[in-house]
Amino acid sequence: MRHNVRRMTNNFDFLVGTWDTTQRKVKPFSGSDEWETTDGTMVNYALFDGAANVDEVDLPGFGFRGISLRLQNPVTQDWSIYWVNSRNGELALPPVVGRFDEHGVGDFFSEEEWEGRQIRVRYRWSEITEKTARWEQAFSTDSGETWETNWVADFTRA
Repeated sequence: MRHNVRRMTNNFDFLVGTWDTTQRKVKPFSGSDEWETTDGTMVNYALFDGAANVDEVDLPGFGFRGISLRLQNPVTQDWSIYWVNSRNGELALPPVVGRFDEHGVGDFFSEEEWEGRQIRVRYRWSEITEKTARWEQAFSTDSGETWETNWVADFTRA
């Protein structure tokens, strides 16, 4: 059965193209303030008339490449974001799921296990312009009452 659902927005269209990126990460829940940093590149493509989006990011200083796949549910308009990296080649499940708000900030969540403890994961896209964007990953051990940001990626259009 084919559904004729009109897409309201192509939320990830801003990301299509080639980007330079600076990424910083810290070991979650370690109490450390020693962030690792690397520069890299990302190439992003829209698929399915904007209802899907895929990119490859190359982070040589971290020693891996990664692929993000984003799929929009045509009924709910929510996006599911999947991640895989070249270190293990395994699709990280479950995906983070969410949407952009009226201010252009996208929050995407999942419930996962991290080193034996249940956590809530948040990806946030913000500070989006024609030439820049920011992505952050944060973890919560209290169902989202408080968040610890452990990865930040700033993007500049190449």
